[in-house]
Amino acid sequence: MDEAMVKQTEEFLKRKLSGGAYLAAHPEAEAYRLEHSYRVANIARRIARGEGFDETEMTIAGLLHDVSYCEDFGPDGWKEHGRRAARIACPFLETLGLPADRIDDICYGIAIHVDDEADFPGARTAFALSVGDADNLDRFDAYRIHESLQKDGFLGLPFEEKTAYAAKRLARLRELRGVQMATGTAAAIWDERLSFYITFYEKLAAQLEDSTEIRFVP
Repeated sequence: MDEAMVKQTEEFLKRKLSGGAYLAAHPEAEAYRLEHSYRVANIARRIARGEGFDETEMTIAGLLHDVSYCEDFGPDGWKEHGRRAARIACPFLETLGLPADRIDDICYGIAIHVDDEADFPGARTAFALSVGDADNLDRFDAYRIHESLQKDGFLGLPFEEKTAYAAKRLARLRELRGVQMATGTAAAIWDERLSFYITFYEKLAAQLEDSTEIRFVP
């Protein structure tokens, strides 16, 4: 991997996110957005290693996929942030001296990672699709379990609502078993993370069942 190129990308990302319009209005989100970008980049690199993609390019794509959080989002900001990130990333990628076709692949992957649409032509290569896969995979790991429980105020819920919460989560997670990924490597990571999620909520549900009575089980 070209460490110098990745370091330049890290510095560019940090400069853009620091004091950006959206994050200036939501300062609590700045650290999270940078941390999320690193996690996505590391997942993307793992996919690249497993699939034989260029690790440098895949890592850079992961780092820059949310660079548009430096802007003022506006009413359609979240939906547009992949396409906006691609526009911001493209001139920077040119300064790295990457070939035009590789810049196109990276930017197309960044552009489609939110809603599967770009505002410029491109090819839905396994590489490009893997940017969105890496982003989605970061939604299913230990950090996100903690974040979700905290955001939803789980500890403060009445007991009945806690049990309903766990049951609803489990039902939804089991529905996700059939989600398709662009590569075998991403699919393996998905299976690993989804199984971890399901196991967590199964254990939570079982613990809640033991929380109000003595259960006489044969």
